[in-house]
Amino acid sequence: MNVIQPLRSLYLRLFLVAALCGVVLFASVGCKDDGANGGSGPSGYPYKIVTTVAMIADITRQVAGDKAEVVSLMGEGVDPHIYQPTLSDVQQIDGADVVFYNGLMLEGKMGDTFVKFARDKPVVAVTDQLDVKDYVMEDEEEHHDPHVWMDVAGWMKAVDVIAKTLAEYDPDNAEHYQANAKAYNARLAELHAYAKSAIGSIPEKQRVLVTAHDAFGYFGRAYGLKVMGIQGISTESEAGLRRVESLVDYLVENNISAVFVESSVADKNVRSLVEGAAAKGHTVKIGGELFSDAMGKAGTYEGTYIGMIDHNVTTVTKALGGTAPEGGFRETEKKQP
Repeated sequence: MNVIQPLRSLYLRLFLVAALCGVVLFASVGCKDDGANGGSGPSGYPYKIVTTVAMIADITRQVAGDKAEVVSLMGEGVDPHIYQPTLSDVQQIDGADVVFYNGLMLEGKMGDTFVKFARDKPVVAVTDQLDVKDYVMEDEEEHHDPHVWMDVAGWMKAVDVIAKTLAEYDPDNAEHYQANAKAYNARLAELHAYAKSAIGSIPEKQRVLVTAHDAFGYFGRAYGLKVMGIQGISTESEAGLRRVESLVDYLVENNISAVFVESSVADKNVRSLVEGAAAKGHTVKIGGELFSDAMGKAGTYEGTYIGMIDHNVTTVTKALGGTAPEGGFRETEKKQP
């Protein structure tokens, strides 16, 4: 048995843990304690904001404007459920003035890191304003569903959290952050309305969204879709043969015409649904690739939060028999005066 690779992996993890402890120890001992929120405001502009997923980075840029440089630790195609923080991530967080993360256990492997660095700087979960009891969805095992960005109205609350945090950190520019958040949320309200209208055009019996994992619960609740995932809320859960078989039966019995793959999750399980349905004489197509735990490529329209949701809404609408403009929400937004 070749034990070299496992040992290398073990040594690397031990090295990263030791490095993390060293950085945290330095931060907690060598930095000034400025109160519960940490920090004393920016020493210059642009100051540095670090976020975990790109969805948070994008809305943070909209609020911060030119006052801050925003860095995302997880880029295109990265699955945050299984992401292992690196030494570089720790250094980025250590050098940040403000840190935003999602919360609700999306970044489970980074939880301790956030707690430790919150001693000397604002480290904030953007889902803080959500009522966990009444708003936040749970799976059958009562795990909180972290995919709040799939409901645009819910993600608008994250914009408010960011604006409030930055206004408190940099009170001299509080009006700047609040004005940016208000303008951006107005666009998000229009996107939310577009999603409701487009998905509402899908024939009622076809409003079923089958994907690789349960990332679209908020999306379905907000816009009127029955959502079914092969895996659970986290991609760490295993896709059982029984689950695949039951979904194949559902597709056949309900004459569902399309299923969807995800950009950050392997497509083999979804393709097994297509093959299983075909074996039973029912044709199911891949309706398109959706963005779930990560946005599109940086620098593209789909690499923005609005573009991500627009793409998902428009792709699902067309694949399931609804009507949507060829250019989606972007086309309708351009036509507005």
